Amino acid sequence: MAETAVDAAKASEDTPQSAHKEGFWALSLGSIGVVFGDIGTSPIYAMREALSHSHGAGGGELAVLGVVSLITWALILIVTVKYVVFLMRADNKGEGGTLALMALAQRVSPGGRSQVIFLLGVVGAALFYGDGIITPAVSVLGAVEGLKIAPGVGKHLDQGTVQAISAGILIALFLVQSRGTASMARYFGPITAVWFAVLAGMGLYHISDDFTVFRALSPHYGVMFLIKNGFLGFVILGSVFLAVTGAEALYADMGHFGKKPIQMAWLALVLPALLLNYLGQGALVLSHPEARSDPFFAMIPQAVYWPVIVLATIAAIIASQAVITGAFSMTQQGALLGLFPRIDIRRTSETQAGQIFVPQVNTFLLLGVLALLFTFQTSHNLASAYGIAVTGSMFVDTLLFFYIVRYMWKRPVWQAALASTVFGSLDVVFITSNLLKFLNGAWLPLALGSCLILVMLTWTRGARILTDKTRRDSVPLIELAEILKARGPHRAPGTAIFLTSDPDTAPVALMHNLKHNKVLHEKNIILTVNTAETPRVSDENRVRIEPVNDDFKKVIIAYGFMETPNVPKALGLCRKQGLKFDIMATSFFLGRRSVVPSAQSGMPLWQDKLFIFLMKNAANPTEFYKIPPGRVVEMGTQVTV
Repeated sequence: MAETAVDAAKASEDTPQSAHKEGFWALSLGSIGVVFGDIGTSPIYAMREALSHSHGAGGGELAVLGVVSLITWALILIVTVKYVVFLMRADNKGEGGTLALMALAQRVSPGGRSQVIFLLGVVGAALFYGDGIITPAVSVLGAVEGLKIAPGVGKHLDQGTVQAISAGILIALFLVQSRGTASMARYFGPITAVWFAVLAGMGLYHISDDFTVFRALSPHYGVMFLIKNGFLGFVILGSVFLAVTGAEALYADMGHFGKKPIQMAWLALVLPALLLNYLGQGALVLSHPEARSDPFFAMIPQAVYWPVIVLATIAAIIASQAVITGAFSMTQQGALLGLFPRIDIRRTSETQAGQIFVPQVNTFLLLGVLALLFTFQTSHNLASAYGIAVTGSMFVDTLLFFYIVRYMWKRPVWQAALASTVFGSLDVVFITSNLLKFLNGAWLPLALGSCLILVMLTWTRGARILTDKTRRDSVPLIELAEILKARGPHRAPGTAIFLTSDPDTAPVALMHNLKHNKVLHEKNIILTVNTAETPRVSDENRVRIEPVNDDFKKVIIAYGFMETPNVPKALGLCRKQGLKFDIMATSFFLGRRSVVPSAQSGMPLWQDKLFIFLMKNAANPTEFYKIPPGRVVEMGTQVTV
């Protein structure tokens, strides 16, 4: 995620103004590679797809000008106005994205953890994965397909060979994830900046083919095209939307680079380059109608064809890398917010916090991308499946934006409703248009999203049922402390730490230790790890200690949803608050629950079995919380769900 630029800027925050400026420009450059990689590869296929549907619309001058006009105003209204101007103001302590927006909406809304807000966050997160599994396939395959008309080799390549080359690139990309991308990330921004410069250059080169293409900057041609062609124009909107896929990345990656650098990169380089390229493609097709079958590759001069095709492939790889890293970050956030089971998250860098690797997600994405590649076979077919997940995710952002305008910005209801209605209307138009591609492949990301929604809802509901049952069957901690004070068991030397999700009740592991071992340690800490509704928590607010009596103390550790929990490190902060103990003379007691399905209580039997499967595949809390394995004692119990 180009964290090298991020770290450089953070390090410069307290330095002189010149260093701060260098940090700002480093962040702007870094954001070009990560934030705009997806939208930067859209010119390869967006214009082609829109024009391929316009044959029935006459395929003449109005069709070309209409498509270019619609793409231009989609970039202006959706990306620039909605995201750059408005949504980027709705940040959660500097972080953006659907889950950050959900947490922010829950924090500012009077209803707190509203079920509506929670469900919107779940749907948005699920649709993100639907988009993430298609982006690498369509970006890389779309770029490699340029080889079929490359000088010297094009006539020798069929689609099967192109698929094999694409598969090899994608497999290598996913295999390298376990080693981390910190060493490569520093080059993402400069390479993608060169890519946008090339896009602009090719656009300028071909605009001279027909200067009348500048008429497309007027929304008049887009509106007239839609009115004249009716339903067919509505169908073409689904392909036009391909030009703005990746727009949500501006918001999602805001925490990595900051609001101002992303806005600067978009307005100063990315938007002008995209507009020039689409205008150039339009001018080329106006003067050479036969180029409509693949206008992007047709606009590349033969003398520089190979350098451009190589650069396009690298840009597609960088776009795919950004999506993969985004999926890792989303999974980490979801696990900390309780949407997923604990999952194995590995750091690939000792110095850069954003460099993580999630093996299960990496494998899932790789298998999904390869399945898509060989099922849909061409980028044209993949484009039919692309877009619906992105539009859905954008619509979720719009609905959550209502809560921000109403409760965070303290605006009247009518203003919040107006803002959401304006942006929501655009989203609904594109959603409906993309749904027309349902049978052609758009069903796939929706099916995947539905499965993930089911997983998240099952996990959250099952976890809540277990928590409620545990609370009903448990003894209040204060009550137990009084009983033990009056009739104390044998004392063991050292400190015992009992992990629990409810600090007010006696942990199951503590009750089993008293029942079976009949001992109580000299010092006993009831430890709870909470996830805050903010991205990060400062060390000053990390640990809170609440004495119960001489035998027990409650310790609550807080982490932001963008942080990786490390319990031993956090416990080291307890020394500043007067709670001292030797970590190597401390035993961590964990309760391991064996869950049994029950059709008579809780969830339906099939959902019980799904929840149990998720529990069995959850990461071990010892690894998840970075607890020394040699200091852990697990005590089991059986419970129905």
